[in-house]
Order: sequence, then structure tokens, then C-alpha cells
Amino acid sequence: MSAATTVAKREIKTYFNSPVAYIVVTVFMLIAGYLYWSQLFLEKQAELRYYFTLTPLIFTFIIPAITMRLIAEEKGSGTLEMLITMPVRDWEVVLGKFLAGLTMLAAVIGMTVFYAVTLSLLGPVDKGPAATGYLGLLLMGGAYIAIGVMASSLTRNQIVAFILAFAISFALFIFGQVNQYAPDWIAPVLAFLSMGNHFESLSRGVIDSRDVIYYVSVMVVSLVIATVSLESRKWK
Repeated sequence: MSAATTVAKREIKTYFNSPVAYIVVTVFMLIAGYLYWSQLFLEKQAELRYYFTLTPLIFTFIIPAITMRLIAEEKGSGTLEMLITMPVRDWEVVLGKFLAGLTMLAAVIGMTVFYAVTLSLLGPVDKGPAATGYLGLLLMGGAYIAIGVMASSLTRNQIVAFILAFAISFALFIFGQVNQYAPDWIAPVLAFLSMGNHFESLSRGVIDSRDVIYYVSVMVVSLVIATVSLESRKWK
């Protein structure tokens, strides 16, 4: 685990030595700010519903940008082999990359708490749904991060990694939007696979173990696939 932590610290430093972190933070804060204040000034309501409703969609664009370089860049530059020769196992590399991406996302989400606090000073905000909503964002974001790490492990090209992570993430998001129009035999499957559907209960203040298990399962499956992808180099 210490090796994974070392990899994570290295990646976090790399984030803030590149423009990616600053671009992602700026874009997300601008969008989040609009979602917060438009609800207040247009509908005269001090609530986070609009923000929580659209953030799952925003994540499908923002998170692939955070994760696209995590493994693909190292594969493309040849530094991955150097990293693997160090006393660190493949799963520790993957876990370290995941923790770095999750830390980056948590920092971005955490910065929007300032908006929530300011909003609460202007009107009554239901603290229960707000707290579980932020918990849901971290769980859902962690799932998207894991998918991004998986996509990054499958290619040497960062753009390809971005497109692949976006395609998978957007598909899991859109399932919840189209399941009501799908045939009865597949609608429950689409609803279960939907990232947004599992977030709805959390954004309303309800912590359902099924939603937590879903997000954790997506993380585990994605990270296992990423680890297997790294290990596949030994089979060639």
C-alpha cells in the first residue's frame, strides 16, 4: 500500500506541474458557479438540486480529461517500464494512479463547498441532502475515475484514452435517460447500469446500500481490468 501511496503522491505533483489541473478546476468552478447561482436568481430558491442534477453529465467530460494521461502517457513515453522495474506491483501502480485522480477530483468538488456555504447564508439549505449529495458525487466520481484509469491502461494515446473513457462514461449516464423508452425486458437493466439513477437517492438525502455497492463494484471491476491490462505485457 505504501508503494501505491508513493505513486499517488508522484501523480498529484505531476497534475499541478501541468496546465491540466488548472484548466479542469477553472472550467468546473465556472460551470458549478453558474448552476448554483442560476437556481437562486432565476427561481429564487436556495437549493442544490440543479447542481446535483447536471453534475453527473458534466463528470462525463471533466473526468476523462483528468484520467487520460495517467497510464497512457507513461506507455507512450516509455516511462511505464521504468516504473514497473521499481519495487512496485502492477496493482499498486493502478491503485496509486486511481488515488491520485480521486484526490484531484475531491479537491475540485471540495472547492464548490464554498458555493454551498455562501448559498446557505442567503436562504435555508437542506443540509441532509446536501451532505449525502456530496458523498454521492465522490462515489460516482470515483467510479468515473476508475473507468478513466481503465481506458488509459488500454492505449498509449491520451486522446484515445479520453474518447474511450468519455464513451463508456456517457453510455452509463445516458442509460438512465433512455431506459423509460426501452422495451420492458431491458429497461430494468439500463436503469441498474445508469450512473445517474444510483445518484438520485443520494442527492435526495437517502443512503441506499445498493447504490454504494454499485459504485464500489464499478471501481473494483474497472481497476481489475486496468491491472490485467498492465500485466498483459508479460504474456507477449
